[in-house]
Amino acid sequence: MKYYCYILSNKNRTVIYVGFTNDIIRRLKEHKSGNGAYFTKRYGAFDLVYFEEYEEGNLARAREKQLKNWHKEWKWNLVKKSNPKLKTLIIQNRP
Repeated sequence: MKYYCYILSNKNRTVIYVGFTNDIIRRLKEHKSGNGAYFTKRYGAFDLVYFEEYEEGNLARAREKQLKNWHKEWKWNLVKKSNPKLKTLIIQNRP
């Protein structure tokens, strides 16, 4: 099983949300439908801008906690390293 630490933002890229899950496609759908975190619903943070994949859930959870303690600027710098244009990433269903 794969686990993910991910970062979402709103369309104007003014807010940032960090989360983790074992099913990123399902979790993104939950956020978009308003059944994810209250923060994402309130601020419209539905766009996936960054993610990391892990083999162990405890590592993904630890990374989420680490990133949540970072300054906002540090998080944006992390995102911009792999996604400099801050485009919304699309995850394909995998068999």
